[in-house]
Amino acid sequence: MAGCRLADIGATAVRSDGCDEDVMEVIGMTEVLLAVGTRKGLFLGRRRGGAWEFDESPCFNAQAIYSVAVDTRGERPRLLAGGDSAHWGPSVFHSDDLGRTWTEPARPAVKFPKDTRASLERVWQLHPAAAEPDVVYAGTEPAALYRSEDRGESFGLVRPLWEHPTRDKWVPGGGGEGLHTVVTDRRDPEAVTVAVSTAGVFRTTDGGASWAPSNRGVSAVFLPDPNPEFGQCVHKIAQDAGSPDRLYLQNHWGVYRSDDAGAHWTDIGAGLPSTFGFAAAAHPHRAGTAYVFPINADADRVPAQRRCRVFRTADAGRTWDPLSAGLPPEDHYGTVLRDALCTDDADPAGVYFGNRNGEVFASADDGDSWRQLASHLPDVLCVRAAVVA
Repeated sequence: MAGCRLADIGATAVRSDGCDEDVMEVIGMTEVLLAVGTRKGLFLGRRRGGAWEFDESPCFNAQAIYSVAVDTRGERPRLLAGGDSAHWGPSVFHSDDLGRTWTEPARPAVKFPKDTRASLERVWQLHPAAAEPDVVYAGTEPAALYRSEDRGESFGLVRPLWEHPTRDKWVPGGGGEGLHTVVTDRRDPEAVTVAVSTAGVFRTTDGGASWAPSNRGVSAVFLPDPNPEFGQCVHKIAQDAGSPDRLYLQNHWGVYRSDDAGAHWTDIGAGLPSTFGFAAAAHPHRAGTAYVFPINADADRVPAQRRCRVFRTADAGRTWDPLSAGLPPEDHYGTVLRDALCTDDADPAGVYFGNRNGEVFASADDGDSWRQLASHLPDVLCVRAAVVA
């Protein structure tokens, strides 16, 4: 599948306001790729010299793109996309030329074995492993974990999680029963943490041979027992830059931090206008720094207080600051989904989010100031960004 020629998109090909000259000099030396997965295709943008250029039309036209990964571990970056065609069904594609051309394996990359009596609905997550150069994990609906050892060209089911004794008690969330988050440990390839809606957090320390619930301290306010071993509706987990053991969790009501790789969780939601939300991301370099996008409520899924704001903590959740410079000041209704907030690996860091209004916003200075990059896109389902040159 061919990519698209680059075109300057009016207001998007602009310098990021609010950046000083030193920051602009650093930006000018790097190229950042931004991948925006939407309900109707994948939009690719590139920042060179402080200006953004977007492809003139999307890749995978009319396909829903639920997951994207930018894998920069090899000699050349590889893009991975989890597409869902209404006609052909779900698939995983890869590109080794930054999205200009795409390859779909001759056999399905992700497929449920016949004995599971399950069929793939969609691929919710694509995650390059932190400690193994060729390993990529995929999280799916129905909730399952798949492992690839060839950078995402073929995947095998991680059966011990699929056959976990609690599985028959897992209940689909509002968006389906999806394994939507995978976190790996750069120190230990056998340590993997996943999150499932609505089964909660599960963790392995033996390379997937065994799995245990890891939800102590995370509440499930919608259940008769609000503190179950599993069954929490975890929306997203992000890993701190300072230590793989520090994790941030956005729950269906509640924002939490763990300092022991998920064994215990502490509520850090004080200071936020709402503790309901979907997205969470961590700064790529600064320890203790993370981002969330609060939503009013589960029954009122619009930005908290109808204001378009990202909240940042710089002290591991003890305090939170609203970031809104350059964002729309009027009443706003753009909901940010669980994978539609991310950071890149630049320094200073780029921070990005897209919403269900089809708007995409970016910051080139750790979130201090923002610029709108796109509007009137289809629903934004996921965003990923990385330095590629």
